[in-house]
Amino acid sequence: MSAFVSAPIRRVTTRGNLQLSAVSKRFSKRGALILDEVTLNCKPGEFVVVVGPTGSGKSTVLNIAAGMLKADQGEVTLDGEPVSAPGPDRAVVFQEHGLFPWLNAEQNVGFGLKMRGVSKSERNDRVQEALQMVHLAHSAKKLIHEMSGGMRQRVAIARALILNPAVLLMDEPFAALDAQTRTLMHEQLQEIWQETGKTILFITHSVGEAVRLADRVIVMHAHPGRVRKEIPIELPHPRNFDSRDINDIVRHVRTEIEDEVNRVNKHLAEDFWKPEKRTDLGSADRNLGSGI
Repeated sequence: MSAFVSAPIRRVTTRGNLQLSAVSKRFSKRGALILDEVTLNCKPGEFVVVVGPTGSGKSTVLNIAAGMLKADQGEVTLDGEPVSAPGPDRAVVFQEHGLFPWLNAEQNVGFGLKMRGVSKSERNDRVQEALQMVHLAHSAKKLIHEMSGGMRQRVAIARALILNPAVLLMDEPFAALDAQTRTLMHEQLQEIWQETGKTILFITHSVGEAVRLADRVIVMHAHPGRVRKEIPIELPHPRNFDSRDINDIVRHVRTEIEDEVNRVNKHLAEDFWKPEKRTDLGSADRNLGSGI
């Protein structure tokens, strides 16, 4: 049985060195370049957040790291081993939780272990441990429709953690939540991260979310996606989300993204299609659509 499955959820900082080296990607041979020689190193136990405008390839970076997409050029390794396909050493949490609505919380969390043939007694112990970690031990028997959006995402996180991955990959997992629930999830994710020591690669459009959570923020250049700037966040965890230090860094990161958005918009404006001047349709324009 895989060591990733049999090991309990615990703090391990010797695993989780995720490296993307000069990774490039197109979705077709003649298609636009989505990523252009992106190099990114996530150290064991580090919380790295990627931000950037639409079209900067943030989710593509995560999907390549997960092994769900293959890079056209470059190399992806985890703890020195090449990444070529999805594996239990990397768990993904998406914006849509993807839970089975006909299963309750504990059944959803334990589904992966059941498919791998883990015994029922061990599976139950591991499920309870994972649910306690996300503060859902008393909601184990609830069906998905009986849970709030925040609770569902915590079930999804527990399902990812139960396999004890070296890296947790999160693609805008809190984007659909209301502001209050999102803030609560930020606090709980920090708690989980500190307890487990997992390497986390997190994708978001929210600058505030990025600065609240990250050890390091990666700002992406768009069209094609490249690393524009790396900004270390040298503030202790857990963080006071309303502190002046947080707000100062948020302004700094937001300025970087605004500069990139302005650059992209200027480029698009130069290429923007402008319609030809309207010709006189005479009396015919009064009857356009009259046959509907």
